[in-house]
Amino acid sequence: MPEKILLIGLGLIGSSLALCIKDQFPQIKIYGHDLMKQSEKLAKQMGIIDEIAHHFDEVAQTSDLIILAVPVKTCIQQLEHLNTLTLKPEVLVTDVCSTKQLVVASGQTKKFDFIGGHPMAGSHKSGVMAADKNLFENAFYIFTPTREVNHKVAQLEQLFKGTRAKFIQLAPEEHDEITGMLSHFPHIVASGLVHQSHDLNNQYPRSRKLAAGGFRDITRIASADPRMWTDILLSNRHIMLDQIKHWQDLMAQIASWLNLEQEQAIFKFFKDAQVFRDQIPIHKKGAIPAFHDLLVDVPDTPGVIAEVTGLLGSQRISIINLRIHETREEISGIFQLSFKTERDLEAGKACIEAHTSYPCRLK
Repeated sequence: MPEKILLIGLGLIGSSLALCIKDQFPQIKIYGHDLMKQSEKLAKQMGIIDEIAHHFDEVAQTSDLIILAVPVKTCIQQLEHLNTLTLKPEVLVTDVCSTKQLVVASGQTKKFDFIGGHPMAGSHKSGVMAADKNLFENAFYIFTPTREVNHKVAQLEQLFKGTRAKFIQLAPEEHDEITGMLSHFPHIVASGLVHQSHDLNNQYPRSRKLAAGGFRDITRIASADPRMWTDILLSNRHIMLDQIKHWQDLMAQIASWLNLEQEQAIFKFFKDAQVFRDQIPIHKKGAIPAFHDLLVDVPDTPGVIAEVTGLLGSQRISIINLRIHETREEISGIFQLSFKTERDLEAGKACIEAHTSYPCRLK
C-alpha cells in the first residue's frame, strides 16, 4: 500500500477518487496539484488532500503512486515530464482519461510502470466542489494494462476499493471502440440534434417551446463540457470517423426505405431497435452516466409540489432537478424528479408512495 500519493488534477474525478482513498486508508498522505491554485486551496480546506504539491518535481520523486486526473493532451504532457525525473524505482503511475490508446501508447514507453485507467462515472457538476465519494459506486472502473503488471492492477483495485466500483480489464483498443460507440458518438448525435433544432427554430420560433419536453430529455448529454469533449473526440478521432461513416450509411439506408416506401423494412428497423434497447439494464452505470428520474402523477392543485419536495426534504433525500409536464386544470400533471444516485431514487420513490396516493414510476 502506498504511503504517499501525488494527485495531478483536482476536478470532479480526481477529487472524488481522493475522497474514496482517504475514506479507506486515512493514513495515506495525498499531495495535490492543479493549474487552478484556488482548486488546490479548496481541496486542502475540504480535506480532500493533505498537502499542496508546491514543489512538484520533489513531491513526484518521493511519491509511491501518481494519479493523472487531467485531460488526454495534458496527461501525455505530464507523462513526458515525469519521465525526465528520477522517480522511485517501484513507483506506479495511472490515469483516469476517457480514451486510452494515445495515453497508454505514451505510458508504456516510459521508464516507470504505467497502468491506464478509466472510472466510467460523471456528474452534471464539475470541479473540486463537486467531489463525491459515492460518485463511482456500482460504476465500471476499467484498467488497460499492457505489461506484465497484473499484481499492480490488484494493488490499484485494493487501493480504490472505497469507490465500490466494478473493476474490469480491457485492451486500450477495445476500450476506445466500446466507449466510442456507447459514449463519445452519442454526444456527437445529441449535439447534432440540438444544432438541427436550432436551425428549425430560426424558421419556426415556437419549436423551442415544443422542444422543452422529450426532445430536451434525449439531448441532455449535449450540455456536457465542450472543452472536455473536444479533447475526447480528437484523442479518439479514428474511431469517431468510423462511427460517423457507419451512421451516415445507416441514415442513407433509411432514406432509401422512405423514398421507396418500404414499410416492412422501416417497421423491422424500429422493432429490432425496440427489442435490443429493452435488453439494456435499467439504471446501471455504463458509458453514459445514468439519469435517475422519477415520474410522479400529481393533481393540478395548489401546494402539491411543495408537498412532494417537503416529504423528500424531511427524509433528507436530495434532488438535483425537477420539472413539471402537462399540468392542466383538473387534469393530473406529471412531476419529474431527478436524483443524484440510484439509491436516492429508490428512497425517494418509497417515501412518496408511503406518504401519498400519487402513482410513481421510473422513467
